[in-house]
Amino acid sequence: MQAAILGAGVIGAAWAARLRENGIPCTVFDPAPDAAKKLADVLDNADRAYAKLTMAQRPQTAAVRLAATMGDAVRDADLIIEAVPERIDIKLKVYAEVEASARPDAIIASSTSGFLPSDLQAGMKHPERLLVAHPFNPVYLLPVVEIVAGKATSKEAVERIMAFLPEIGMKPILIRKEIDAFVADRLLETLWREALWLIKDGICTTQELDDIMRFGFGLRWAQMGLFETYRTAGGDAGMRHFMAQFGPCLTWPWSRLTDVPEFTDELVDLIAGQSDAQSGHMTIRELIHARDDNLIAIQQALKANNWGAGKLLADYEKRLFDRAARADAITPGPHLIRTTERRVPVDWADYNGHMNEARYLQAFGDATDALMRIVGCDADYVAGGHSFFTVETHIRHLDEVRVNEVVTTETQVISGAGKKMHLFHELRHADGRLLATGEHMMVHVSLVTRAACDPLPHVARKMMELAALHAALPVPDGLGRSVGMKK
Repeated sequence: MQAAILGAGVIGAAWAARLRENGIPCTVFDPAPDAAKKLADVLDNADRAYAKLTMAQRPQTAAVRLAATMGDAVRDADLIIEAVPERIDIKLKVYAEVEASARPDAIIASSTSGFLPSDLQAGMKHPERLLVAHPFNPVYLLPVVEIVAGKATSKEAVERIMAFLPEIGMKPILIRKEIDAFVADRLLETLWREALWLIKDGICTTQELDDIMRFGFGLRWAQMGLFETYRTAGGDAGMRHFMAQFGPCLTWPWSRLTDVPEFTDELVDLIAGQSDAQSGHMTIRELIHARDDNLIAIQQALKANNWGAGKLLADYEKRLFDRAARADAITPGPHLIRTTERRVPVDWADYNGHMNEARYLQAFGDATDALMRIVGCDADYVAGGHSFFTVETHIRHLDEVRVNEVVTTETQVISGAGKKMHLFHELRHADGRLLATGEHMMVHVSLVTRAACDPLPHVARKMMELAALHAALPVPDGLGRSVGMKK
């Protein structure tokens, strides 16, 4: 897969960041003189965010290249993402230039927030491959994408984009009918209009309105959305009771949704002044980092409950774990197996900024999970009723490592016969320092009987193969040690 991004603004650069993170090389075209800096800033923000987003081993990041011409950018692309300014004349001109160089089967996905794809297809030679893929900022963290087909869009193009986006951790929603501004921006515009009136009329300030959202229904919306939230408000009787109870309120004059305040300089000054008072003490970069950290925390918290965006993140992590531990990706031979590589996340640190002792155990547990996947004990295997349980662990803490420093684990299979799997892990800093060792004894069990049992043949075979290869390696220093044993 090769992607082209047209436009290196906030949306285009963030698309490049998400694709880059998932190993998809991107060629970016933007004639603006500061395009390289804008792109680099967003890629830096995304790299910082992904270091904390998931505990799965991150894929090898792909190259992002700035092209000198649009033709150079799109020539070899399978997916072309258009993220140029929201002017239809500019977009139509861009499509004409794209079609002069792009392959006829390349999908063109517009990031427009409101133009109808049928209008964007006007004059195209291959309109069947154009559709709207409207994401949300920051694209590298927020997963939802509105997919809108035009009158000439092919079913194949829609199916291809709907199948591709989950592979990079996104949630595509197919909008059933073409409509100006689609779904999300219609909802946002409605809320924005009412908010402007509330500020203009002196009902509340920008900070008070934001506090009502973020400390109230915003938290509910983050994990349930609108209708599911209202369903719970109906109690045991559900949505029907809620609608019967609150439906009459729709006729009450609570809102001025159909009446838009005049966009005067006074209104702009009022909103901007209150916004400056609210968050002007922080730079935009600081606000972005706070936003990203909060989005990560919410998604990680929801993941613990296997809910909403957290469940989506868990499914994405499973793909990453399984992809990183494919048996055919492991070079056979008498050498240690690289089982994990990551930056030390912020929440792994103690008050001194060093990785705390509990996270050493997690690092080795993740390495064991990776090795289990390599021998075939993956999610499907566990779903089939079998797994390995850890019965004994010994960790030696040898050196310190700080937040955001890169660490790796390398694993040696000491033995892998019958029901037992004996592993020895080394945790190393990127500079080569040995930080810790972890020795794990695993026993294969039936998840039905909860008793020890032999692994299935393909797992048993792979365990024995690795154990035989690793028997040629030196005995690792620290193997078989106990607490307090003299060197």
